Amino acid sequence: MRILAIQKVFFIFITLCISSLSAIAQGGNITIKQDSKFEQLLNEKKKNNVSIAANDRYKIQIFSGESEKAKNTLNQFRQEFSELDGTIIFFTPIYKVWIGNFETRIEAERNLIEISKRYSNVHLIKPNS
Repeated sequence: MRILAIQKVFFIFITLCISSLSAIAQGGNITIKQDSKFEQLLNEKKKNNVSIAANDRYKIQIFSGESEKAKNTLNQFRQEFSELDGTIIFFTPIYKVWIGNFETRIEAERNLIEISKRYSNVHLIKPNS
């Protein structure tokens, strides 16, 4: 009886060793196809998660109105002033286009002068005040 049990264990052990040697892992390259909007969403998420200190900064509002007009205004602004960042903020039921993230009021006012040459009805704002 004991010899049969030892032979059985030995047979199972040899079978497992041989099968593990013949097992081959999947190989090759992985290609990830990512939607282009994912990068945009990620950037918007980063903008929304800025620190409280960043929210204390000055911004310039260049538009207030409908969604499509806000998108068009922001796209046009980005073409003209590529060095400044802009975003669309939604306050029910109005969309606003805010530009910049200026640390000082002087810096914001300098940019306000340049932007007001191209856009009418611009405002200097400090969101948390």
